[in-house]
Amino acid sequence: MDTLPMDTLQVTFVAVLVFGAAGLVHILTARPTIGSATIAAMLAAGFGAYTAVQIWSEGVVMFFTNHTGNLTGIQVWWDLVMCVIIALFFIAPRARAAGMNVPLWALLSACTASIGLLAMIARLFWLESQGETAAAVAPAKA
Repeated sequence: MDTLPMDTLQVTFVAVLVFGAAGLVHILTARPTIGSATIAAMLAAGFGAYTAVQIWSEGVVMFFTNHTGNLTGIQVWWDLVMCVIIALFFIAPRARAAGMNVPLWALLSACTASIGLLAMIARLFWLESQGETAAAVAPAKA
């Protein structure tokens, strides 16, 4: 049988699709009260590393070129911007309640999108887990 080999970009696309589907299944089936700071931090670091390779390989200008070359690029840009804003809308109240500097995290998210959001979420989950741990250890008040 003659099969068509996939190039690195196609393998990366399929890997993201598979891991994204696994993440979606986990989100829909697991019911934790607080997300995993470790997983969020690992995703931020992994995507940050991948982005660093992309910038080193293709340059920062490719972000602009990719999102302004055609209607599809513009649509993907709008989608990215809207997703960051929607995520911040849902994350910000919890982050404020946890004592995080929301304007600083929003600036990081605006500049790096998913990388900043994942780092923000990792910090939020860690702070929330520390509060939950402290509440479980603290003696009951009369």
